[in-house]
Amino acid sequence: MKWIADFRNLCLVALTGLLVSTQAVQAADTPASLSGGKVVSAVEAQKLQAAGAVVIDTRVAAEFGEEHIKGAISVPYREKSAKAANYNPAEDEFNLSKLPSGKSTAIVTYCNGPACWKSYKAADTAIKAGYTNVNWLRDGIPDWKAKGLPLE
Repeated sequence: MKWIADFRNLCLVALTGLLVSTQAVQAADTPASLSGGKVVSAVEAQKLQAAGAVVIDTRVAAEFGEEHIKGAISVPYREKSAKAANYNPAEDEFNLSKLPSGKSTAIVTYCNGPACWKSYKAADTAIKAGYTNVNWLRDGIPDWKAKGLPLE
């Protein structure tokens, strides 16, 4: 019967580790706000796009190639920095020259949802580069798809 107690204890240790891991993943979600920019829903992003906003997919090119928001442009954010609000942008790569030349042009950045930091960092980088109409689709392509909005 000792093996049953040992097995139960092993299961409890494994479950505790899983719960701690899950909490760590949830803690790594992106911030709920964007200093100097606006967090938008998929429906708001679509309205902005219809009014002329440039929608920027910050995911890797392969993900963009699989599917993306209709009319979006691919400007991958290559991150090596920490997935945290105090990340070091010098460790990352983002080609600002692919953004609109007019810094007052509305832009919308997106990636794979709240656990994906690329669109947050891209929006933050654009704001720090002087862009004044930055919108961040925090819930990303999953929210867009859930609303049945057009994809390519």
